[in-house]
Amino acid sequence: MSIFDVLTLAGGLCLFLFGMNIMGQALERRAGPGLRNMLERMTTGKLSGFLTGCGITAVIQSSSATTVMVVGFVNSGLMTLKQAINVIMGSNVGTTVTAWILSLSGVSSDSVWVQLLKPSSFVPVIAVLGIILFMFVGKGKHRDTGMILLGFATLMFGMETMSFSVSGLADIPAFRQLFLLFENPLLGVLAGAVLTAIIQSSSASVGILQALAMTGQVSYGAAVPILMGDSIGTCVTALLSSVGAKKEAKRAAMAHLCFNVIGAAVWITVFCVVRALVHPVILSAPASLLGIAVANTMFKVLSTALLLPMSGLLEKLVTWLVPDNGEDAEEEAVPELDERLLATPSLALSRCEETAVELAREAESALDNSLHAITGISKEPDDPAFAAHGSELEQSIRKAEDRTDLLEDALDSFLVKLSAKDISDEDNEWITAMLKIAGDYERIADHSINLLEAAQRMQDAHLTYTAEAQRELETITAAVREVMSLSMKAFSEHDLAAASKVEPLEQVVDLLKESLRDNHIKRMKTGKCSMEAGIIWADILTDMERISDHCSNIAGCMMDLQEHTMNIHINQRYQKQYNEQFKERFAEYRKKYSMQ
Repeated sequence: MSIFDVLTLAGGLCLFLFGMNIMGQALERRAGPGLRNMLERMTTGKLSGFLTGCGITAVIQSSSATTVMVVGFVNSGLMTLKQAINVIMGSNVGTTVTAWILSLSGVSSDSVWVQLLKPSSFVPVIAVLGIILFMFVGKGKHRDTGMILLGFATLMFGMETMSFSVSGLADIPAFRQLFLLFENPLLGVLAGAVLTAIIQSSSASVGILQALAMTGQVSYGAAVPILMGDSIGTCVTALLSSVGAKKEAKRAAMAHLCFNVIGAAVWITVFCVVRALVHPVILSAPASLLGIAVANTMFKVLSTALLLPMSGLLEKLVTWLVPDNGEDAEEEAVPELDERLLATPSLALSRCEETAVELAREAESALDNSLHAITGISKEPDDPAFAAHGSELEQSIRKAEDRTDLLEDALDSFLVKLSAKDISDEDNEWITAMLKIAGDYERIADHSINLLEAAQRMQDAHLTYTAEAQRELETITAAVREVMSLSMKAFSEHDLAAASKVEPLEQVVDLLKESLRDNHIKRMKTGKCSMEAGIIWADILTDMERISDHCSNIAGCMMDLQEHTMNIHINQRYQKQYNEQFKERFAEYRKKYSMQ
């Protein structure tokens, strides 16, 4: 084997890894919504978790990627440790799909139809279709489909290149002696573990083994221990990803290691016993590509069959290995948007949406409580139920506002990083919308603090409003509550019907603000209201009007998202001028919140 053969082997391996990587990324983007649905349907059931892990790994073609994803989910609170263990077991079986695909290289027959199954026959066709879809058909799903085909073609070409580069090893006695050494189970397991740990992919290491097997010098007796070692080496990726993660995430990574170590230990023991007692002839026979794929699948399935029923015991084991140390008690209250999720953009986006909805609910809670404080204190400033300083009401409002600040900072930072990933145009639009919406909800929480402080100023000065002013305040408060509720429904449920009602109601709030301000000026002129109370009244109206403006922005974003445009003000202006439904709703809300 010359230096040129070594270079060709290295090049083939690089193409293999690159093809697997881009194919997995494109598959993940193409199946993004499906992956989200799989995650949403996942339960604590052993079988459902196993099938979820198996399915996701079959899609993205990497158990390491799935396990890293799972560690990120556990770290972010998306998944429990019990769920993670079941998914990890499924991922070990799902990753065997790659070996079955690669085994097609070993197909041999004089039949034309069988020959068509060989990669050398169909890969050029796949590559041509892929480049057409990638370069000439368009963007979005067609482009991703082209990437999948090109990635698969590159992967298979890399496999063919590796096989060609090592074909000369069949005539080298030292190569045969090397694999005779690997028939020692411990050496075989060690070799497989080290190789997989270096290249960070069990699928790739199995592919290399299949390429070497085409020389006819790799026996089943050497291949089986190497395959078992591969499963241990692939745990390195997850262990590295858990560095700096929370306790539960570290336990998930440790569960992956324990599962593969225990499975390998049990079945290598069985392998050694069977070989010593029975001396199967097949262990001395040259391994085929298909035979390696079968052995790989059998080992993974048997390991799962052994440990899946005992997943509860495995959970207790990793809990013992990674004990509680008190650190989690000091963990930040904000659900972490773990950067490990960026490896799976569609699922990372789903997690961002959950965080954004939580931010919105915190803002809604702050507003509801601040409106409660304003209307309560305006009736009776000395009522202890509405005492602002040191009250539970004040604490809940300030706590909610602080939380919106933390959530917005975390969300903005994560969404910017996510937008740099290779994602679809639709996902990019949703990221832009969420960035805007998060800012609007954070500002609503800020205005809620302003309302709270207005209530505190009224209490400190022992101010009250007239019965007429109180009725007016309750009217605009009800309108603001409704506009907030509609915008919340529009965002959290993607309800466009609710979104279309926000702008006409916001216009009514604007009119109410002007009307109520004029009415209060008249009361001040007649001495019914003090100047100090009038200043606070003006501040309250301004905050309520701005809250309704932010609600309008949120609803506008959701409607623009549907139209794939972010021209909020242009679309709102069009609605006001030409949309008859807008005019009808405006009239309804104006009547509903009339001061007559």
